[in-house]
Amino acid sequence: MIQTMTAAAEAGPRPQDTIVRQATKPRRDWAKIGLGGYFAVFLFFLYVPMILMAVLSFQGSNGNLTFPFQGPASFGWWKSLWDSSVVGFGQNADLIRATAVQSLKLSLVGGVVTALLGFLLSMAFRRRWRFKTDGIAFYVIMLALMTPGFLVGLGNQLLWKAMNLTPSLWQTALGANVVWGIPFSFMVMLAVWNRYDKHVEEAARDLGADQKTTFREVTLPLVWTGIFGSFLFGFTLTWNDYDRTILLQNGYQTQTLPLQIGGMTFSQAIRPDLYALGAATTAISLLGIGLLLAVVWLRLRFRRAPVQRISEELGDTTGLGRAAGLVGSRDTSN
Repeated sequence: MIQTMTAAAEAGPRPQDTIVRQATKPRRDWAKIGLGGYFAVFLFFLYVPMILMAVLSFQGSNGNLTFPFQGPASFGWWKSLWDSSVVGFGQNADLIRATAVQSLKLSLVGGVVTALLGFLLSMAFRRRWRFKTDGIAFYVIMLALMTPGFLVGLGNQLLWKAMNLTPSLWQTALGANVVWGIPFSFMVMLAVWNRYDKHVEEAARDLGADQKTTFREVTLPLVWTGIFGSFLFGFTLTWNDYDRTILLQNGYQTQTLPLQIGGMTFSQAIRPDLYALGAATTAISLLGIGLLLAVVWLRLRFRRAPVQRISEELGDTTGLGRAAGLVGSRDTSN
């Protein structure tokens, strides 16, 4: 009887088992749509001017500065950047080549010095200072980030003039660009140190490594990305600088590329060779970034590769095997 009632109860429909389906409209994530639209507008105003310059740089010898495009399409304006013998196009190849080499040398030196000084300055903030003055020093350094670059160059010009020093591209101008880039390098290194685990150094010292060995084989391999990022900041700021360098050079040395471009726009008519120059520098920068990303990707890929043999991870284990055999033989003999 009980089994019959149970079977009847189980066979009957139960209202609580009914699934109620209600048609609902999918909710739109307006915040995501708005941020995506803002990002698209940002990319538009960032890259479209570069693309337009690149397109106009392929005009003929009668090319205009704006549209419509004057054909036939040619590489004449590009060739005029390194060959002065091109007829009907720009004749600034020698100046552009010399100023580009000068800017490259100056930027490389500025990047190395900025990265080194920024790294050393960040090392000083890894420990607490006496009287807790490190907080005051931090805000003093950050104050330089809010100072306009032109005022930094003007202040350096007044300082060198008061010291009776002649402005020079490799002294006063380079020094001003390094001073301007140190706070950026300092911020990059602080971000690296905030993720750094000090226990790694303590473990290295517990294993017998001295301070120099620990710094060379443990600290530097872990923070090299921050040092390289500081170098890129110093290199880029020096490569693109105009407002500080123009105040701190004597006019008799070979100019930098930004100064040469500014002089060409002020002293002669603007021609499509400037468009070709801008497109070329942008392409070289993008190529360098692409190569850097490729190197980082390959490094991460090889780092994540599985270990095929125990000896690759733990070294030669032949001695351990022999020792284990000796211990086993002693146990059996006993």
